[in-house]
Amino acid sequence: MSSNDAPSLGILSLERGTLPDVKPVTPRPGSLTSPATYDFPVITETVAGAWVDNVVRGDPALEAPYVAAARRLVQRGAVAISSNCGFSIRHQLAVAASVNVPVGMSSLLLLPSLLRVLPKSAKVAVLTYDSAYCGEDLLGLENLEDRKRIVVGGIEGGVFWHNEMKRPPPPTDPADIDSDVTACVRRLRADHPTIGAILFECAGFPLAAPAVRKAEGLPVYDITHLCRLMLTTVR
Repeated sequence: MSSNDAPSLGILSLERGTLPDVKPVTPRPGSLTSPATYDFPVITETVAGAWVDNVVRGDPALEAPYVAAARRLVQRGAVAISSNCGFSIRHQLAVAASVNVPVGMSSLLLLPSLLRVLPKSAKVAVLTYDSAYCGEDLLGLENLEDRKRIVVGGIEGGVFWHNEMKRPPPPTDPADIDSDVTACVRRLRADHPTIGAILFECAGFPLAAPAVRKAEGLPVYDITHLCRLMLTTVR
């Protein structure tokens, strides 16, 4: 870190490309990349070749670009590193081994703790961008009894899902994300009335958390909580 680099939260970002006549959007407080979410500077590095579709599918060729981008973040002053796609948890071990700062690639890392702060009769709902690819390898739960307490639901087929699969992806109205997320939560709760907490896998969901908490009366966790935890340890 040079003397000009402020200690910052580093975010490993997916490719976005550019669309004509589309202006960059200022991150809203509460979102992953807004400094106001943490009262801490935020810097980003794009992971070369990492688009939503191939990160969600799990392209192993992306591991080296993830590591390279993480090292650039540390050189620029990052004191903790996360990512803007929960499916990048596949590269958690490699990235954490490549840098000397805390690394939390996905909110899914919170799952073991959430299971233990709830009664054993309660389930945790994992709300994901695409449930077809959010399998055992991502959940990381070896205990069968723990796995039985996890229910997974996705927003595949919704507006946000369709937009993000495009190269480059167009902006999505936050109201559409709220709609996709709240509809998914309602379906999960109808099928699993013992849900006691909700975990957002997708880093694009945090702004929907207040609406879900109000509508469902349940605690909602997301990637920003993991980032705050890491930043607390390095202040």
